[in-house]
Amino acid sequence: MNFPYVVCVFLIMIGLYCILCKRNLLKIILGLIILSDGVNLFFIALGYKAGGVPPILHGETFKHGLESFYTAAVDPLPQAFVLTAIVISMGVVTAALALAVKIYQLYGTLETTKIRRLKH
Repeated sequence: MNFPYVVCVFLIMIGLYCILCKRNLLKIILGLIILSDGVNLFFIALGYKAGGVPPILHGETFKHGLESFYTAAVDPLPQAFVLTAIVISMGVVTAALALAVKIYQLYGTLETTKIRRLKH
């Protein structure tokens, strides 16, 4: 069974549910965080290789040959993408929370239906 992929789909579905069905801005932001964590976990699971070795060249690597190293090494690219995605998502969450604070200061609520009624 592909347990990491099941967890990824579960997290993505929870995040989508929170974003699409909830009306509180904080719950929507939490859904965004859960969704991004699910996608990041999916990318990490794609780069995982059972029994893989770190992609670092050293003296013993050349003794056994580079072909065996290439087949055994873990792909570092998904890890680099996930690190970048974490930084970007935290920036987005910070901006969303700042907007939520301003909306609360202006309208006194974080419910989107009440904010729409108060706006008019």
